[in-house]
Amino acid sequence: MDVKDSIGAILKDGDNVTLIRDLKGKGTSTTLKRGTMVKRILPDEVECRVEKTKGRVMRTEFLKKA
Repeated sequence: MDVKDSIGAILKDGDNVTLIRDLKGKGTSTTLKRGTMVKRILPDEVECRVEKTKGRVMRTEFLKKA
């Protein structure tokens, strides 16, 4: 199964993506700002590590391949 970002580009293991809108984290007070670079994603669940949070799973409609 191919995983695509908001534009339609296919995402693969280790790709870098950027956020296209601000995302609030449930249960935390952190907000990921638009334009934040997320490195080395795992597209099976779009799991990624960002500065303050680890193991966050994001929906591909909020991501754009960098």
